[in-house]
Amino acid sequence: MPQFKVLITDYAWPDLDIETSILARNDAELVIPRGKSEDELVEAAAGCDAIMTNWASTTAKVIAAAPNCRIVSRLGIGLDNIDVSYCTEHGIPVTNVPDYCVIEVAEHAMALLLGFARNVAHYHERTKHGVYQLQDGVPMRRIAGRTLGIVGFGKIGRALADRARAFGLRLLATGRTPRDIPDDVTWCPLEQLLAESDFVSLHTPLTDSTRHLIDARTLGLMKPEACIINTARGGVIDQEALADAIEQGRLAGAALDVQTPEPPDLSHRLFGHPRVIVTPHAAFVSAESLDDLRRRTAQQIVDRLAGKTPENVVNPQVLAGR
Repeated sequence: MPQFKVLITDYAWPDLDIETSILARNDAELVIPRGKSEDELVEAAAGCDAIMTNWASTTAKVIAAAPNCRIVSRLGIGLDNIDVSYCTEHGIPVTNVPDYCVIEVAEHAMALLLGFARNVAHYHERTKHGVYQLQDGVPMRRIAGRTLGIVGFGKIGRALADRARAFGLRLLATGRTPRDIPDDVTWCPLEQLLAESDFVSLHTPLTDSTRHLIDARTLGLMKPEACIINTARGGVIDQEALADAIEQGRLAGAALDVQTPEPPDLSHRLFGHPRVIVTPHAAFVSAESLDDLRRRTAQQIVDRLAGKTPENVVNPQVLAGR
């Protein structure tokens, strides 16, 4: 019988071969819950020594159900589905993979920008319905010389800026702390960025301060011809306010890869609007990014169970003096 048990709350790939192989070499086995509800996760957590979680809500109740839990590892970047405060209070390190899918999300955000600006998604949809007509789309403008505002200038925001330069976009950025800002990027307050940008791309985590950061007030600052792009978290945008702005012609449209909730109700007026592009939380995906994510997260678990310090501990104070 393996020495350790590791709960994996959920996963978004076809199999668990990578995780099983890495854990098995280190005398650990995976525990797979019957479902993703809190009660089902609590049931599965009993007797586990570690928890891996992708999207499932990993609450204090779930973590407490595993009194021997030595680590909670996020299969991703954001930590809003994990009760990090509870973990810190009980001396449990929490890890993530902060540089995971940086390239993929930056590429996807750029693709959404191009798809919107050049009417690609609109023309594609109309062609599938038998309409092959240039005049059916809204007038297009050259991308070069227009302004891209990047909200959240971390790894992904910077990677997007690198790609946007090739298209001749003027670059604005805002975030928590301006550090090492490239000479061709203008750092400015959110209000100025929204007012001046033709495209606004969101790359912030979902926190109390960023929830509905884009609401009726902030949408009102944007140009009527502007587009907002969201590959961060659905909760950063007030969905009803966004729908109102687009329907009333106060915003040209949106390109959304993330929603609240997920999966969303696709009958909602926002998703049926012809000036809204929607992808199913696909920005992070590539064969390369998923392989790297799964291996590194499994190794974080293994290192902790072996008494080593895993990479990317987000609450390092729990390891102080140990």
